[in-house]
Amino acid sequence: MAAEVLTQGGARVTIYDAMPSAGRKFLMAGRGGLNLTHSEPLPDFLARYREAMPHLRTAIEAFPPDALRDWSAALGQLTFVGSSGRVFPKAFKASPLLRAWLRRLDANGVQFAFRHRWAGWDEQGRLLFQTPNGPSIAAADATMLALGGASWPRLGSDGAWVDILAAKRIAISKLRPANSGFTVAWSEVFRDRFEGQPLKGVALTVGAHTVRGEAMITRSGIEGGAIYALSAELREAVLALGQARLMIALRPDLDAAALTTRLSGTRGKQSLANFLRKAAQLSPVGIGLMQEAAIAAGRPLAAFSPADLAQLINAIPVQLTGVAAIDRAISTAGGVTFNELDEHFMLRKLPGTFAAGEMVDWEAPTGGYLLQASFATGAAAGRGILRWLNL
Repeated sequence: MAAEVLTQGGARVTIYDAMPSAGRKFLMAGRGGLNLTHSEPLPDFLARYREAMPHLRTAIEAFPPDALRDWSAALGQLTFVGSSGRVFPKAFKASPLLRAWLRRLDANGVQFAFRHRWAGWDEQGRLLFQTPNGPSIAAADATMLALGGASWPRLGSDGAWVDILAAKRIAISKLRPANSGFTVAWSEVFRDRFEGQPLKGVALTVGAHTVRGEAMITRSGIEGGAIYALSAELREAVLALGQARLMIALRPDLDAAALTTRLSGTRGKQSLANFLRKAAQLSPVGIGLMQEAAIAAGRPLAAFSPADLAQLINAIPVQLTGVAAIDRAISTAGGVTFNELDEHFMLRKLPGTFAAGEMVDWEAPTGGYLLQASFATGAAAGRGILRWLNL
């Protein structure tokens, strides 16, 4: 995005990429459908960035979701709004958009240098790169760093830049997993039976924060959209206390009284699981979660009264024991602190060097917010470089 802004402003641009081809993480983002942005009103949209919102507001207001949709359409990829308000290209994939984008960058004169891994600066302030053919040096009038966080390192964002910038006394908030799963000590029976099973239409709560949505049971824990929306609160609790308590409501639209009435009927010869499935419309994995909670409480689920069952259905405690590894997280929290950047995304201690995207200290839930802020900060840094170069 910075390269587009710069070439439109008359600058000559070379993009150095450590990988053999461009946009590998962009392609991964589109693996299940490229969620470019979100259609909700801009004030609500901006609130998703929480404490980073004041620092990102100007960039996103200058390149808001509607502008991103127009940009995609200009590349031949019209978009649509899904039922959840998320915005996708009609092709649903990242590859057609990326191919069109790279063709336009090429037509604008942008040069690409692949297999060039940035290694810092030499004594003259020139950029150092490691390449298959040995070290390489490049001089630049201005530089933008868009090196990502530390999730999915095989796609290029391995966080190796942290030590390079720290050596220049740039303050960096520690990189941490964001939009990640969490570990749970499931029983062997539950793990073997329900690995990969979804929890649909649930409400998840940690502290004062509640999110409606879906989650997925994994062999080592739990992940999914509703989990990602709470990942910041859950992560900080786990890091501070060594664990976090997640409450799961399986039937959040039914109160305890309604559920008690449903569960007060005669069970007859039905198994408890079958009775719960029919009376409360619970899924097998939901019933399994109730069994896990009963085991943890040291009390057989069959001994629960209808009122106790009703309470448990909408308040199943799940103890999270850890955060999934950062290399499997969707995104990264932490990075270059905003105090190190001026309003044009230039590093105050390194005039002429700019930083944008996920390597800056902000995080957001999935839903289009990650890509939108990456696009918007890239465009903002591009404008900042044009200003720096007096173009």
